[in-house]
Order: sequence, then structure tokens, then C-alpha cells
Amino acid sequence: MKLRSDARRWGGVTKTLHWTIALAVIALLCVGTWMVDLPISADKVRIYGLHKSAGITVLALMLVRIAWRRWEAARPELPFGMPGWERAAAWSSHLLLYLALLVMPLSGWLFNSAANFPLQWFGWFTIPGLTGPDPEVKAWARAVHHWTGYFLIGLVSLHVMAALKHHLLDRDETLRRMWPGAPRRR
Repeated sequence: MKLRSDARRWGGVTKTLHWTIALAVIALLCVGTWMVDLPISADKVRIYGLHKSAGITVLALMLVRIAWRRWEAARPELPFGMPGWERAAAWSSHLLLYLALLVMPLSGWLFNSAANFPLQWFGWFTIPGLTGPDPEVKAWARAVHHWTGYFLIGLVSLHVMAALKHHLLDRDETLRRMWPGAPRRR
């Protein structure tokens, strides 16, 4: 597998970042919606700590992905004959995904900071807060984190449905060229 993308397929680095972030975000969204209703306990504190560490990891991976995308010269072309509205929808939905995948961990980090909780990355080191204790910032960041989560669930669902549409209905290479190890159709 080539590391860099070309005009026909995504490269190994892009695929690895895509699928690592995708699986982490899906897990974080599932755990995030579940953990808020847990009773206060040592387990809840541990789960929140893992959620925060994984969220910071997603933020770091997104920054790497953005840098890689800026550096990588080639990208696979959109399918031939794709209508203009679909091209615009693909471009805007990817932009919104990237923005949401930055806003989500940043708002969580800000919420954590304003709540005056220490942020330990998997117990290895402490990440500095973005602000001091502030109830107004805490409430705002919590709301942004909460609603961005639902927005992200919608965007990810739309992204998956669009990929399946391309694969099952249009029968083009859109999904196959991002799928790890998938051979090209003949």
C-alpha cells in the first residue's frame, strides 16, 4: 500500500488517519451519550478520564490529518459525471466534519478547564487548562460540546449513507478507494 494518495486512491496515511479517527469518534459518541447518566462513582470518574484522553487524542489526530492533507499534493478525483450539487454537498459535508471534529474536543477541553478538573492524558501527564474556573464558560462549553455531539452524529450518519449510496447505487470507487486493502473493481 502506498503511503501517499494519488489521483485514483487514498494513500495509507490518509486511510489510517480516517479509520482511526472514525472508530474513535463513534466510540466516543457512544460512550459520551451513555456515561452522563452513570451514578457518581469511581468507575464514572475513570470512564470520564478515558473519554477525555481519547478526545484529546482525536484532536491531535485531526491536526495531523489536516497537516497531512495540506502537505499531500494529490487526492483522488470525484467520480466522473457526479452532479454539481453532489460535489458541493461532498465538499461542504467534509468541511463541516473537519470543523465539528475540532470543535468537539476543544469544547470538551474548555468545559473541563472551566470546571477546574485536571486533564490527565491516560494518566501519563497533565494537559494544561485553556482557562481558569468559570461557571459561565463552563456552561457555554458544555452546551457547545453537547450539541456538537448531536450534530456530529448526524454528519457521520450522512457520511456513511453517502458512502453506501456511492458503493451500492452508483457502483463507483468512492468507498472502495478509502477502504483498507480493498482491490479495485475491474
